[in-house]
Amino acid sequence: MPGKLRCFVVMGFGTKTDYATGRKLDLNKSYRLLIKPVVEEKGVECIRADEMRHSGSIDMHMYHELLKADVVIADLSTANVNAFYELGIRHALRPFRTIVISEDKLTYPFDLNHIKITSYTHLGDAIDFEEVERFRKKLGEVLTDVLAKEEPDSPVYTYLERLVPPSMQEQEERKKAAMAEEAAAAPAAAGEPDSNGKVLSIIIDEGELAISNSDFVTAKKLFESAMIIGSAGTTNATAVNDSYLVQRLALATYKSQQPDKITSLTNALKLLDQLDLEHTNDPETVSLAGAIEKKLYEESGDEEHLSRAILYHQRGYFLLSNRYNAVNLAFTLNYRANSSLCKTKEEQIADMVYANYTRQRILFFCEQDWNDITKRENADSNTKLPEGDRKTRQAYYDEQKFWILSNKAEAHFGLGEFEAYRKAREQAAAIDHADWMMQSLDEQIIKLRKLLIAKGDLLNPKWVEERKLTMV
Repeated sequence: MPGKLRCFVVMGFGTKTDYATGRKLDLNKSYRLLIKPVVEEKGVECIRADEMRHSGSIDMHMYHELLKADVVIADLSTANVNAFYELGIRHALRPFRTIVISEDKLTYPFDLNHIKITSYTHLGDAIDFEEVERFRKKLGEVLTDVLAKEEPDSPVYTYLERLVPPSMQEQEERKKAAMAEEAAAAPAAAGEPDSNGKVLSIIIDEGELAISNSDFVTAKKLFESAMIIGSAGTTNATAVNDSYLVQRLALATYKSQQPDKITSLTNALKLLDQLDLEHTNDPETVSLAGAIEKKLYEESGDEEHLSRAILYHQRGYFLLSNRYNAVNLAFTLNYRANSSLCKTKEEQIADMVYANYTRQRILFFCEQDWNDITKRENADSNTKLPEGDRKTRQAYYDEQKFWILSNKAEAHFGLGEFEAYRKAREQAAAIDHADWMMQSLDEQIIKLRKLLIAKGDLLNPKWVEERKLTMV
């Protein structure tokens, strides 16, 4: 786009874990809601690494943008080491027009007091509409100011006043431009995915849509393509594969059940091994591994899988105390109480008690999450939102409330609080939801019922099923 200013955005993509807080942040929402609209409103072309159409190494194009882009916006949220590294390169290459932003709960790993950072509030899986409006206005003001004057914002050029910025020779520029045009016109190389020339961001979006539609076979193919593109031009694919891409491919792989359930689950675990599964502190990775190991136990009966599932869910629960990890931990503890892994009656009692203690925590999490989601929903009702945005956000709130009530129902059932179970299930059923969501709850209750009928007498008071209890 000749004559048009260009902004390169340095940040991760997809959902990433902020290790300081354990929260998962959707960085795509940050980019699409907070950054890209502001930049384009100023008449500046905006691009992120996953939107670049390229052939060969991604790194070459990234370094080129860090040098030549008129503006760079670096989002340091989740303390992404690549973002910090790329920001350092930009500061070394260009004296001005670099804007640094981050999510406001980020704990910086080293002293950045000498760098101006504009912060925003991210709720993890969403960003409030009011915060979108506030931050867009603030970032717009910063961008206008940066474009209007050439004052050093790089600490390198601030402290080393006589430093001369590097530049690429004209001949080299022409050569690279010719190579880029030739690569763009050439057909895909043998072995590359047939993505019809789509950039990485589009392939990822299509993969996420396939997952949301439960088309896991298509999702698997799309995320395999994304992984190949992400490792283009490198000799170590494992080192460059993004954790988000690996997690989504692992999920699609095990859900696809191809060529069969056991093989798909085993292959999914092998994918997660790329993320140093035995040592990682990423809650998303260990939670997914726990779910896969639980499925392997259910399919094969091999108790080693159950043992590992409990270890992963325990790690996820301790890393990030939330409903999802707590529900799975409690359930797998009931599984273990019914298995030969418990050698004594005392061990069985310990697991049953620990499971119910965890369910008490689930009810606490449910209350917390319900208050949070209804607060955000009420705030939206008092805000003038475009009709399309309102429907999208309401669908999100409905889904969140369904799962809160589903987890609440399961916890009450496990605790033998059947009236509370029925009430929570009825409330969940009253919310607009896909059929598979209620089916998932009912299948879980049926499995839990069998476990508690077998070992519920070990509890004090005993877990005794009501005769009048209706399962669905």
